[in-house]
Amino acid sequence: MPNALIPSSIAPPARIGFIGLGLMGLPMARNLARAGYRIVAHDANTGALARARDATGAETPGSLKAIGASCDAVITMLPDGNVVRAVLLGSAAATDCLLAGLARGGMVIDMSSSSPVGTRELGARLAQQGVAMLDAPVSGGVRKAVDASLAIMVGGEAGAIARCRPLLDAMGKQIFLTGALGSGHAMKALNNYVSAAGLIAAAEAVLAGQRFGLDARTIVDILNASTGMNNSTLNKFHPYILSRAFNSGFSLDLMVKDLGIALETARAAGSPVPFGEACLDAWTHAQAALGAGADHTAVVRYWEQLAGTEIGNKN
Repeated sequence: MPNALIPSSIAPPARIGFIGLGLMGLPMARNLARAGYRIVAHDANTGALARARDATGAETPGSLKAIGASCDAVITMLPDGNVVRAVLLGSAAATDCLLAGLARGGMVIDMSSSSPVGTRELGARLAQQGVAMLDAPVSGGVRKAVDASLAIMVGGEAGAIARCRPLLDAMGKQIFLTGALGSGHAMKALNNYVSAAGLIAAAEAVLAGQRFGLDARTIVDILNASTGMNNSTLNKFHPYILSRAFNSGFSLDLMVKDLGIALETARAAGSPVPFGEACLDAWTHAQAALGAGADHTAVVRYWEQLAGTEIGNKN
């Protein structure tokens, strides 16, 4: 929708607070700056904050309250909903928070992968002080964050979404309106559940086929030309798994977290997920075996350990 049809739309050169400038947050903030927005940045990691300042020309006041008071909208791109809540409301360890600076009519967009149940609770808390909230998690990874072609799943009131549409369009190519607040986070978690299940199914198939005598690369190519194709066979096996790079930019720890959120979402809806429970159990065992910090594509190493076979190794 053209900005002219949305009198209150948050369009350039509006000031946008951006909290969380990691692998995904930094390119997203950079694309906002390229679109003409003025970025006001914050990150607990001083190195990440310095990189954001260099890449976007961002102001870095150092105070969450100051960011809330000076910006037309604030975006959070943080590890989980607990961190988002602490940034917005403060915590036992820190009293500085966004809500202390946000005025009535303020706007918060949580683009993290957070719990939809927690998001609805947080949105209700913000609404008490006249602050609107959207949940707008993303899919597509670092590559699509860089080229502004992310898929963005947006939950919230229609008027708030309309105000923020120019912001979302600067970061994503496909904007999906999912429903009420929390529905975007629910959709993101369920998407990652399907993605996680597809990756380990493919890993098991490739390992079984290789042990039977097939070539791993040939297996992946045939899957991609057949009904077994999924996002992992198409976009992850050749560049990150068969290459042994394991550097897609999305961690195994975050995948396990998102699987937990997906199951929480299903249970809150009263929907049975026996396969989801088995999937989370498998990923959790892999996480324990591989240790913290592994890329999510490295999950295949756990299956390799079980099989005593390395994918792509003919020896």
